[in-house]
Amino acid sequence: MSFKTFAVEALANYKTTGAVAPSSRYLARAMLLPLNLQPGCVVVELGAGTGVMTQALLEILPADGALFAFEINSRFYEYLKKKFPDKRLVLLKTRAENLERELQKRGCQHVDAVVSSLALGFFSDPERRALLESFVPLMDDNSVYTQYQYIQGLELKNGRFRRYNIQSLLRQYFSSVQCNTVWRNIPPAFVFACRKKGRPAIRSISAIHTSASR
Repeated sequence: MSFKTFAVEALANYKTTGAVAPSSRYLARAMLLPLNLQPGCVVVELGAGTGVMTQALLEILPADGALFAFEINSRFYEYLKKKFPDKRLVLLKTRAENLERELQKRGCQHVDAVVSSLALGFFSDPERRALLESFVPLMDDNSVYTQYQYIQGLELKNGRFRRYNIQSLLRQYFSSVQCNTVWRNIPPAFVFACRKKGRPAIRSISAIHTSASR
C-alpha cells in the first residue's frame, strides 16, 4: 500500500487511523525491543493499520505463537487479509475494547505482549480505561505492553485539540513504565514499555527486519 493511499485514508478517517504517515521501521523496532517472545506465546496487536508492526511481529514470533491483530478500518482490514496469509495471525475487525471477550472465545486466558498503535488521544478517558482494563488482567509479571504517542501529544476533547501525556494514566496500571524517544519517525514519537512489576532494562533483540512503510 503506497504512501499516497495511506495518506488518502488518513485524511478521510483520521480519527481511526490516528496518523498522517506510515510508521517507520525505527518506530516498529522500538516497539518490539522490549518484547521477550517465548514458544507458545500469545501476542495482541491493537490498530494494525497496513501492517508495519504486524510484519515485524511475525518475523520474531515463534512458530507455535499466536498473533491477534485488531483493526476496525475496513480498507486496512481487507489489505491485511491479503498481505498476511500466515496461520499464526488472527485478524479481528472489532474494537480493541472487546479484546478480553475475543481472546476468551478462542480459549486464551493470558497474553504475553500487547503492542498498540492506537491513537489514545482520540479516546475519551473512560474509553482509555476500558481498553487497559480489557487486557491488564490477562498479563502476568513477564508480560509487556508497548504503546507509542506522537511527541506533540495531542488530545481531542470537546472538539478541540490540547496537549496530553498518557504516561500518568499508564502509571496507574503499571508499576514500571519506561519511555524512549524515536526521532526517526514522522512525526517523532515516544514509546512506552509497561510492565505490571519492575523489570530489568530493555533487552535487545538481535535481528528485527521491518518494511519501510506501514
